[in-house]
Amino acid sequence: MADNGEMETTARARKPLAFLEGEIEELKARGLFRRLRVVQSEQKSRCVIDGREVITLSSNNYLGLNTHPRLKRAALDATERFGAGSGAVRTIAGTMSLHEELEARLAGFKHVEATLTFQSGFTCNTGAIPILAPEGAVIVSDALNHASIIDGIRLTKADRKIFPHADVDALRAALREVRDAPGGADRTVLVITDGVFSMDGDIARLPEITEAAEEAEAIVYVDDAHASGVLGRNGRGSIDHFDLHGRVHVQVGTLSKAIGVLGGYVAGSATLRTVLEHRARPFLFSTSHPPAVAAACLAAIDVLEAEPDLIERLWENTRFFKAGLARLGFDIGQSETPITPVIAGSGALAMKLSDRLFEQGVFAQGIGFPTVPDDRSRVRTIVTAEHTREELETCLAAFEKVGRELALI
Repeated sequence: MADNGEMETTARARKPLAFLEGEIEELKARGLFRRLRVVQSEQKSRCVIDGREVITLSSNNYLGLNTHPRLKRAALDATERFGAGSGAVRTIAGTMSLHEELEARLAGFKHVEATLTFQSGFTCNTGAIPILAPEGAVIVSDALNHASIIDGIRLTKADRKIFPHADVDALRAALREVRDAPGGADRTVLVITDGVFSMDGDIARLPEITEAAEEAEAIVYVDDAHASGVLGRNGRGSIDHFDLHGRVHVQVGTLSKAIGVLGGYVAGSATLRTVLEHRARPFLFSTSHPPAVAAACLAAIDVLEAEPDLIERLWENTRFFKAGLARLGFDIGQSETPITPVIAGSGALAMKLSDRLFEQGVFAQGIGFPTVPDDRSRVRTIVTAEHTREELETCLAAFEKVGRELALI
């Protein structure tokens, strides 16, 4: 049992962090406090979460690749051959033949000169954006871009302009303002957008954005995290979807969503890759992917090229589920992809909707402020290629029951 001296020391140690307890209490008061749900099985369309088997609508595992036999076998074989870890950062002794092979395959798959892999899609943005927008540059960014883009912008000394979501006229006006200002003709300008917006599920107006950027001689930078494996031929992404190859300078993709494994990559010119190798801080100061990760990602590309029916099934399920939610009368925003938000309004109501769905055997997480505006809090659903029609009908029945209980429909 602690004596009085130990208790006083503990109290003094906690005092500087006392404000954190206040933040927790505020979250609880607003109905936004959440504990982490624990997955206790493979992440398939049905899995065990917190001891209960549920149908999950909250995974980014669009194509079910994280449990695909080819990926599992590749990961096991690579571990046996190369070991559990890489042992170092890429610039010292952490670049393995598997990393180079993966980057070459990704470059071919994306129809670019070169790619460079990072530990995550988040670190792609925090690594690449500061290099592409040096001091004196201007960044023009969509208002609903992902948090990793926002943080990447914050790491720069560039000026920034935020245009209203998907408003290409406002983008053009911002670009004209930059170029028409004194010295504006010589400034580096970077236009950044998500390819698919992660909270609303809509697709960027890339042809118009690219045209506006070209008129202003600006760099076009697209984060394709939620388009990779979903849009385009064999899941090549939004650039392929709109046939904009050669016109988008920088593409960011993830290896942890539809690809089913872990990591991210920046795709573009060979020159871009070389500069990132020398200056991108997450790349320089983080240990490289374990061999199993690189090998599984290589296997995922094989699957994307050999099994296009997975993507077809994903879109069949998407159309069915989206139509069902709309028919029930839920507000699903402007979604065009497998990401379909169910707008509840307040954060507390979104969390209540999520909790009640879980009780009905459906796992769909609530999302509130600061991820989305509080009055647009939601349960974000993502269907996958693995869901059966019966499972989706069960989910719709649960949404109908709980939606009526909470007066959302």
